[in-house]
Amino acid sequence: MPSFLPQYPLEPNPLLLFGFLLLAGVIGGEVVQRVLAVPRIVGYVVIGLLLGAGGLNVLDARLTREAWIFVELALGLLLFELGRRLDFTWLKRDAWLAATGVLESALTFWLLFFVLTLFDVSPLYAAVASAIGIATSPAVVMVVAQELRAEGQVTERALNLTAMNSVISFVVVTMLLAGVHHEYRADWGTVVLHPLYLLLGSALLGLLASVLVVGFARWLGKSGREHFVMTLSMIVVTIGAARLFELSVVLALLSFGVLSRNLDRRHDLMPFDPGRLGQMFVVVLFVVSGASLRVEDLVAGGTLAVVFVLTRFVAKSLGVMSFTRFSGVRPGTAGMLCLALTPMSALAISMVRGTTELYPEFGTKLGAIVLSAVLILELLGPIAVDFALRRAGEAVAGQKPSV
Repeated sequence: MPSFLPQYPLEPNPLLLFGFLLLAGVIGGEVVQRVLAVPRIVGYVVIGLLLGAGGLNVLDARLTREAWIFVELALGLLLFELGRRLDFTWLKRDAWLAATGVLESALTFWLLFFVLTLFDVSPLYAAVASAIGIATSPAVVMVVAQELRAEGQVTERALNLTAMNSVISFVVVTMLLAGVHHEYRADWGTVVLHPLYLLLGSALLGLLASVLVVGFARWLGKSGREHFVMTLSMIVVTIGAARLFELSVVLALLSFGVLSRNLDRRHDLMPFDPGRLGQMFVVVLFVVSGASLRVEDLVAGGTLAVVFVLTRFVAKSLGVMSFTRFSGVRPGTAGMLCLALTPMSALAISMVRGTTELYPEFGTKLGAIVLSAVLILELLGPIAVDFALRRAGEAVAGQKPSV
């Protein structure tokens, strides 16, 4: 074969892969929205399932791993924006909201742990799965809220609670890594120092990024275009630094977002709106998330998956309903807030991947517990959020099903 011709087998490059995922997701989302009148996110996940290892295997395990960088970029944009919404001043004024987040997260962990152990899941697996179950999908809640242009009590509280329980979930999962290391007979230095390194290192990276972005914003002055480019650059740099130093992209970006708002006393940094650029990455995020799951996971999970989903919903609802009335939220509105906290998605998959990279055997068993529930909530979560925000009267009138 002449040397100037492409060599076989052909190897897809990242640009081709990104474009293919984006196009497939857009088509899948539009078909599902037109046929079923549900949020397009559901279509993105379905097309991912179809193309993934559990379907046509177009996106096999190797390609899914290569595409995960796009997931981290999408999560980075969303987590930074979510962190920017967490206002410490508001939490001080409304201490009941902070209490709701803590109670809801604690109830979710302990009730899931209790139920999983009843189903003969070993305590360590049950604890890590329960900690992952605390997290609500930032991607689903934020994207649906943005597309509906929703504003109001349910939307703002859902976003703040999502940020809070995402942080709590990651911290608890990281602390439990000590038990996982011990289970696999790691040395005591690893058992003690690795969780501390992840937590403190990721938080410090977020702090450094926030100090730099606020300093650059002050130096640039009030220029929207320059602020957008500079903030986007810092998000990408922070993701790259987290990967370089083996830190958590999730905690680093959440810390970056939270601290960049709450340390910016003079409001030097202008609002960051990723717009259409963010929408492209969101499409790819859900396609790759879908490709990371398999329908066989749901079959394998069976009853346990359904029990996990129902227990998690009950626990979060009990936590939310216990304190929201003290914040002036009516019971009906609180019910919509419970629905808005339903989704699990790429964040949960990312945490399972993190344990799998350390200990493949542990990650495989953990995935059998968690991923079947994630598959259910990848499909039902966007519908629940869409319904909750519309029923609460916070969506802009006339908006079609989101995304």
